[in-house]
Amino acid sequence: MEAAPVKKLLEFKLDINPLKEPLGFIKVLQWIFAVFAFATCGGYMGASVASVKCLQGKEDLITVHFSYPFRLHQISYQALTCENHTIYETLRLTGDFSPSSEFFVTIGVFTFLYCTAALVLYLGYQSLYQQNKYLPNADFVVTALFAFLWLISSSAWAQGLTDVKKATRPTALLTAISACQKQAVVCTAGALPPMGRLNASVIFGFMNFILWSGNSWFAFKETSWHKPANQQGAAEQGANMER
Repeated sequence: MEAAPVKKLLEFKLDINPLKEPLGFIKVLQWIFAVFAFATCGGYMGASVASVKCLQGKEDLITVHFSYPFRLHQISYQALTCENHTIYETLRLTGDFSPSSEFFVTIGVFTFLYCTAALVLYLGYQSLYQQNKYLPNADFVVTALFAFLWLISSSAWAQGLTDVKKATRPTALLTAISACQKQAVVCTAGALPPMGRLNASVIFGFMNFILWSGNSWFAFKETSWHKPANQQGAAEQGANMER
């Protein structure tokens, strides 16, 4: 006799009413902002440009391409030495900022996956979610954990982005070129690499932190730790009477 109610709880039944509640509506926002966060960071590609003009009139245009995950120390470029028109020196960018960027993107991807699973649970198995006290408790713990992870990853990536900007600016390229230390050589820095997408990724990261922090309260209200003990007892007594 107990198998029938359990089987009924496990049946998928679409109900969009949870989307009208803060817990479900905010989950949709979290799903969207997670996509924006890891997409703006993970898909970035940029370039830094500078030029070196020797005394003899020979000019060398330098273009350095870089992208996610920003292992800049692996990116090399060549610059004219101005000692001879055919002699170039090989230089490298500085810094490895992949830990912070990859951590940020990883949190975004896991957030997307968890939000997808949570929405399926909210919209398709609402009865199971309401009658099983362990699911709301686990949902609250995971929600609070993601809020903490978004704070840590966004802060780390914000600092990493600052360092990426310093390492990839055209003036940093010219500082490493030996020919630019000579008075007769004209070195010109190009425009700064466009960083709008990366700036947006940091903003989305902190917005995710705000969303998950706020949603922690609504998730907590669904747990057995928040609901009065007599209310839980009444619910269990009602369930026993139905049997």
